[in-house]
Amino acid sequence: MAISFEKAFGMHPEAMLVRDQRAQVLAENIANADTPGYKARDVDFQQALNNAKSRQSGAMARTHEQHFTISTATRHETKFRNPDQPDTGDGNSVDIHRERNAFMQNSLEYQASMTFLNARISGLKKAITGGGQ
Repeated sequence: MAISFEKAFGMHPEAMLVRDQRAQVLAENIANADTPGYKARDVDFQQALNNAKSRQSGAMARTHEQHFTISTATRHETKFRNPDQPDTGDGNSVDIHRERNAFMQNSLEYQASMTFLNARISGLKKAITGGGQ
């Protein structure tokens, strides 16, 4: 009987990729908190996850068996964030407290998916080896 990793892992691998992308965007916001004119961005998680799922379920078309399938579709998940605070005069829309909180929340959600995947892999390993180490 073949193991379906897609069924075993669910949406967690795609979610982790989106969380990684969001961590990069939030880190850029934090790094540019004092950059005049910088506009804070964020990732539309639901749209990014839907796009990742659709890329996973798409049919592969290769011209040679050793070629990878590469998508040239542009990603529209990263968007500018509407500021919660008035402009301070330099055009920067980064709220450092909001960015840090979002970064921490994103990290916790990434870690939750990682914990879930580790438990699943451990369970699959036990099933394959018959419960032994």
